[in-house]
Amino acid sequence: MTNRQYDAVVVGSGPNGLSSAITLQKEGLSVLLIEGKDTIGGGMRTQELTLPGFKHDVCSAIHPMAMGSPFFATLPLQEYGLEFIQAPLAAAHPFDDGTTAFLSKSIEETATSLGVDKAIYLKLIQPLVTHWEEIAKDTMGPLSVPSHPLLLAKFGLNAIRSADTIAKKFQTQKAKGLWGGMSAHAIQPLDNWASAAIGLMLSAVGHKYGWPIPKGGSQSIANALGAYFTALGGEIQTGQMIEHLGELPPHKIVLFDLTPRQLLKIAGEELSPIYKWQLEKYRHGMGVFKVDWALDGSVPFKSEICSKAATVHLGNTYAEIAHSERTASEGRHSQKPFVLLAQQSMFDATRAPEGKHTVWGYCHVPNGSTVDMTDAIENQVERFAPGFKDRVLARNVMNTAQMEAYNPNYIGGDINGGIIDISQLYTRPALRVSPYKTSHQKIYICSSSTPPGGGVHGMCGYHAAKTALSDHFGIKISL
Repeated sequence: MTNRQYDAVVVGSGPNGLSSAITLQKEGLSVLLIEGKDTIGGGMRTQELTLPGFKHDVCSAIHPMAMGSPFFATLPLQEYGLEFIQAPLAAAHPFDDGTTAFLSKSIEETATSLGVDKAIYLKLIQPLVTHWEEIAKDTMGPLSVPSHPLLLAKFGLNAIRSADTIAKKFQTQKAKGLWGGMSAHAIQPLDNWASAAIGLMLSAVGHKYGWPIPKGGSQSIANALGAYFTALGGEIQTGQMIEHLGELPPHKIVLFDLTPRQLLKIAGEELSPIYKWQLEKYRHGMGVFKVDWALDGSVPFKSEICSKAATVHLGNTYAEIAHSERTASEGRHSQKPFVLLAQQSMFDATRAPEGKHTVWGYCHVPNGSTVDMTDAIENQVERFAPGFKDRVLARNVMNTAQMEAYNPNYIGGDINGGIIDISQLYTRPALRVSPYKTSHQKIYICSSSTPPGGGVHGMCGYHAAKTALSDHFGIKISL
């Protein structure tokens, strides 16, 4: 490790660590980004997990929030090799009766497909699509005085509700099921307060920008962010797992793209007793069990609509999805879990050898579970795509412990950096005026354990860096 003095050191190179580093470096600071693994990226890595030539996204795969991020919108990532691919449909949701709901770029097309629920869907989602830029700047960050209070109030009235409450507005199975699949991305029971927020945002962003696939894999996003950072003059050090503050080079401030548990381990002795107590009370949500497949052909869905979508939600009815999420949240395992499936190679030929395919899928399980859910997941795929199992050439499975070993931020397999329920929506990781500040004036936290939470959008990192710039360097910035 170098003995050079830096204005700022950022520990962790996930989307938020990279975003923090870029934000600081753009303002002329000297910044060192330290990553414990051999490659940058955190949840944005792509590897040959099954067979040679089959490129699998280890964690994040489809990136609606990357397109909807106010911060990413300011970066010239296309100049650094990032290219997004849009499938004909963002998401599809098949049912046992042979019908299929879908989310397309056209909100009118999606709403019309929902029959008698068209007007309800448009009333719910259209305002968010129309005013996304304004709403995103007021919601994708810490609590503050909103720039557009009336728009935020209208969004908040629905977002604060449970997904269950919103589902009751719909009459048809298609609309309820589609909504359930969107809302289940929140990784919490669908009767929780504020569980509607994620469903609203993902639906709106899908109509506004689509749900894109990064060409070549999620690693492409990390590589573009890293290349832009170094082009600005930043430095990256990989293969250095930080265990204690004393391992850092001289610096004025440090930002951690880590969870509260890791922050306590590294810097606990420098933090106040009350702040440490708050971090120790921080709660993590359900974990994930993930399977990557190398296939001898595409997924043989019964519905042609599913073959046009980058993401397929496998959960049948709203009631079945809600039961699956409730079951996992209570420490049990569903035999018919809600499965999030991504078929990137259908639209990105760089992912697999010609005629072959890669498929990515996971379900939610109790935090820390090591139960093998491979059969349950594959049975759900087979349910909507008979013959799927016959096309499997190889598979790679990751339980919650293996997910955490891959990325220490995934405590117990929790990929959101902590449950994003009503009590941790804006008070993550602790109840403070600024969630990015710790009790030590030179130590900040910039991970998904801060607002606005999980996802590849970089907004946690941007807001943490913005706070540090103002506190220590007198630099005021805004998007």
